[in-house]
Amino acid sequence: VPEIKKSLLEEALNIIEENKRECRDIGKQGAELIKDGDTILTHCNAGGLATADYGTALALIFTAREQGKRINVYVDETRPLLQGARLTTWELMQAGIETTLICDNMAAQVMKEGRINLVIVGADRIAANGDTANKIGTYGLALLAKAHNIPFYVAAPTSTFDLNLDSGDKIPIEEREAEEITCGFGRRTAPEGIKVYNPAFDVTPARLITAIITEKGIARSPYKDRLKRQVLGWG
Repeated sequence: VPEIKKSLLEEALNIIEENKRECRDIGKQGAELIKDGDTILTHCNAGGLATADYGTALALIFTAREQGKRINVYVDETRPLLQGARLTTWELMQAGIETTLICDNMAAQVMKEGRINLVIVGADRIAANGDTANKIGTYGLALLAKAHNIPFYVAAPTSTFDLNLDSGDKIPIEEREAEEITCGFGRRTAPEGIKVYNPAFDVTPARLITAIITEKGIARSPYKDRLKRQVLGWG
């Protein structure tokens, strides 16, 4: 048993170090997309609290800051569990980055006012054609970015890709408990017995994604071949 514990600990530490390197490399690859003075909108949490060290989407922001760029970040609260409000804002504030929290349904108005230069989000799973599953609300944000002609970037490690899936239509979507919506943080906000639909993720079509950033590079549409060649180094 002691040897098993030691082996498990060593493997866990190796995984952490590998993830740290991946996150830093994602930041280095993608920071060039951020200009001095840019304001970025992000969704959910894709920082060190979700992965390790710099995270994925936030890695671009942290690296750009290291490069001396002056940046501001707007953070969607990310309902119903408020990962943006509870986690992302805290991470950015700890890093001394100018941060503004908004409700999810304010993103369109913020874009209309010309406050956003680019959107950066993470990903939970990416299909071979570039369709991307991420926290619920990401798809709507991509549609808004497209309508306002704002670049929409996805940052994720290559381990996120599932090239066995032809498209995002085959990505299973978890449906979570109704209480997350009807009793947010322990307080009932909806009538007893109300029907609830609570998908945890949505899928953003590749056509709405400006580029996908990994630790190995930046891929742009058409993704099906470029994800294999440019990013994954296959074929």
